[in-house]
Amino acid sequence: MNGHRKSDKPIRATKSPNKAGVKPVAEGMEQRGLAKGNSAKQNMDRTQSRKNMQSALERVRQAAQKDKCLRFTSLLHHVYNLDTLRCSFWSLKKDAAPGVDGQTWRHYEENLEEYLLDLSGRLARGGYRAKPVRRVFIPKEDGKQRPLGVTALEDKIVQRAVVEVLNAIYEIDFLGFSYGYRPGKSQHDCLDALYVGQLTRKINYLLDCDIRGFFDTISHVWLVRFLEHRIADKRIIRLIKKWLNAGVFEDGLLRYTKEGTPQGGSASPFLANVYLHYAFDLWAHAWRRSKAQGDMIMVRWADDIVVGFQSKREADAFRKELEQRLAKFSLELHPEKTKVIEFGPYAIDNAKKKGKGKPATFDFLGFTHICAKKRGNGMFTVKRKTKKKRMRAKLKQIKFELRKRMHDPVPEVGKWLKSVVDGHCHYYGVPMNLSSLYSFRFQVIRHWHWTLNRRSQKPSVSWERMRRYIDHWLPPPRIHHPYPLHRFGVIT
Repeated sequence: MNGHRKSDKPIRATKSPNKAGVKPVAEGMEQRGLAKGNSAKQNMDRTQSRKNMQSALERVRQAAQKDKCLRFTSLLHHVYNLDTLRCSFWSLKKDAAPGVDGQTWRHYEENLEEYLLDLSGRLARGGYRAKPVRRVFIPKEDGKQRPLGVTALEDKIVQRAVVEVLNAIYEIDFLGFSYGYRPGKSQHDCLDALYVGQLTRKINYLLDCDIRGFFDTISHVWLVRFLEHRIADKRIIRLIKKWLNAGVFEDGLLRYTKEGTPQGGSASPFLANVYLHYAFDLWAHAWRRSKAQGDMIMVRWADDIVVGFQSKREADAFRKELEQRLAKFSLELHPEKTKVIEFGPYAIDNAKKKGKGKPATFDFLGFTHICAKKRGNGMFTVKRKTKKKRMRAKLKQIKFELRKRMHDPVPEVGKWLKSVVDGHCHYYGVPMNLSSLYSFRFQVIRHWHWTLNRRSQKPSVSWERMRRYIDHWLPPPRIHHPYPLHRFGVIT
């Protein structure tokens, strides 16, 4: 790519000492009491391993920050380091579904040090082989199915380790408006940035972008080229190629693809960010600096992109050039989901003048964004409501699960429902969205009451009794997030 020179002085990062021989335990990471026979020293070694790994990666990060064109020639020893592999293992979900090898987290834990020592040796001598990804499908909001890849356990461990090492480099390179799947950045950070940009900049039009089948159309050739701008260690590139070429196991058949990264793998979100960093981020940043005459804002969460403009002319020009840019890298904007809308302080009045009633809205990260005016002074603001399709899909899942738990004890079901409602409110509990939270809670209560009455032939749970359950297990929702202008100013 233009503007990325290759340094004549490659870096060789220092290898951190290995600390094998002491089996770490799960209790410390889960913040629960030690099981009988486990010593405190084991937890200390786990903490020490993490410190050793972070210390080694800090030197890589400092080198990447010092020279942003530097290419790293020796990184693999950080990956097969036992400290790195051990930390990767403990960061995995313990109850995740097994891949094609049938290996589970808890079975691997029984002989962890022995397994990790063997895995480290295979990585060091080049004997590691990636296993195919087991493909499963989950329902989407629109009724379609989303393909997900279930990765084998050892592949997850190695992928986590590689991502941990490469993050030390690419977190220096990634731009500030990229938020998806990055350490220290959440969906609400992305939502706050969009909200603040709309209220503090002269933004009148928004380009809501969606890349068609992004994870399934990533070009392996371009991805490797992008990685080689920073990674000169051919062993790391070879590892990533193994994952890309491992194939997908679906309906008893193994098929290989020359494009795409299976969603669900530990490395897939990172590789997607690298791909869009070169295919979109750098280009969009340069476009804003060289061609935008008015204000312009951008936020990106994986392949969901929102760009704000002061004028419609610039919004249309950006969209046209973006289509050409993405086509170069085998990507395509979704024609139905990508649109330019008027969204800003004048959108409400202009919609009334044109006889359209209300201005257009757009969906982003589970919220529907709406143009609104403050009650006190009538100034423009952005109202964010829970996306209706997302809420309906969640309520459908809860209804299905309640039927499965129909004859379970009430306290057990109540405890589960409390965790579900609390989780929903913690994410969607943003200012001006309290009515949606109450609506969600009401529907959960309705489904629960119906399920309880279906446990016998005659309805046996009165609303008076139901209110006691509600007061005990489902307290009223509340707003969990402050106004973005308050929080964004603190963390930025």
